[in-house]
Amino acid sequence: MDFTFSEEQQAATEAARGVFADVAPDAVPSPALTTGAVADEFDRALWARLADADLLSLLVAEEYGGAGLDAVALCLVLRESAKVLARVPLLENSAALAAVQAYGGPELRADLLERAGRGEVVLTVAASGRTGHDPAELAVTARQGEGEGADWVLDGVQTAVPWVYDADFVVVPARTAADRTVLALVPRAHDGVALGEQFSTSGERLGELRLDSVRIGARDVIDAEGAWEWLRDLLTTGTCALALGLGERVLRMSSEYTSKREQFGFPVATFQAVAVQAADRYIDLRAMEVTLWQAAWRLSSGARGALPVVGDVAVAKIWASEGVRRVVQTAQHLHGGFGADVDYPLHRYHAWAKHLELSLGPAAAHEEALGDLLAAHSLG
Repeated sequence: MDFTFSEEQQAATEAARGVFADVAPDAVPSPALTTGAVADEFDRALWARLADADLLSLLVAEEYGGAGLDAVALCLVLRESAKVLARVPLLENSAALAAVQAYGGPELRADLLERAGRGEVVLTVAASGRTGHDPAELAVTARQGEGEGADWVLDGVQTAVPWVYDADFVVVPARTAADRTVLALVPRAHDGVALGEQFSTSGERLGELRLDSVRIGARDVIDAEGAWEWLRDLLTTGTCALALGLGERVLRMSSEYTSKREQFGFPVATFQAVAVQAADRYIDLRAMEVTLWQAAWRLSSGARGALPVVGDVAVAKIWASEGVRRVVQTAQHLHGGFGADVDYPLHRYHAWAKHLELSLGPAAAHEEALGDLLAAHSLG
């Protein structure tokens, strides 16, 4: 059995490393010193470089100008992006495009995939629900007019939508009267659409998306069974990849610092208490990694398992949420007061880690979901 990444996946990783090589994690003001957003928009220059490197169209089929790769390749690239705190909607845009390709109609695919893959159109996803704790698909209602191909009308509120002020379209899950979930591609500038400014712990600008009788054409609504669940699982798995990349960079920062910092004439890295804490965090990262690749592989291959794929995604998110929190907390402890210095980037990684820990559900929410799955499926 071969667990190595394919040549195409490794090539995507190398391309990502080249693009992110000169990205500075402290290129924007510190969130600790900023009352509003750290920047007015995401890193457009980096977005253009990602487009030039064909990293915005990783999951897009070759017929639409993409690389035709899978969720594993996307997670490899996201892992690299998190090491430098790349300020781009790479996860949301890629996942939305993958959902359109897998479940959207031919007209929608032809109109959107190539343009978005070239970076000309930006997509994001409203996945936090009304409060951030309730199912996203229940926050908005959708009803279709009479007759085949009639418009849909959306009403409701979605909170904490990432990069929404910079996106051209927001993919919004919505519930119908028949208790089905559809995905609507809502233009940011559209009648009945309003935004309320919100801010993440990382200092990035989020948005409360308010929909008041927003009318969307049938072409731009995906009503295929399972589309939202698949998109949500891909977003969650991608968030785990971001947490892994961030955690790996933070552990490396801790290693470099403790190797240079001396007490009693010796580097503190040689002290047993420091080494044990670092070793524990290394174990966390390896557990985060193996559960991430299991979830990404299940999503990519469609392979069957003892539990539905959402079970593997839940396990990965439990480890990602708990693991990244422990990694940054230990890093702060090992750095001492230096970790809180706003001229040193560790505090930025801590702020991003808190956002990733809670995004798409904290560990407790996924533990509850996993418990429900185990109760419903016999593993004997």
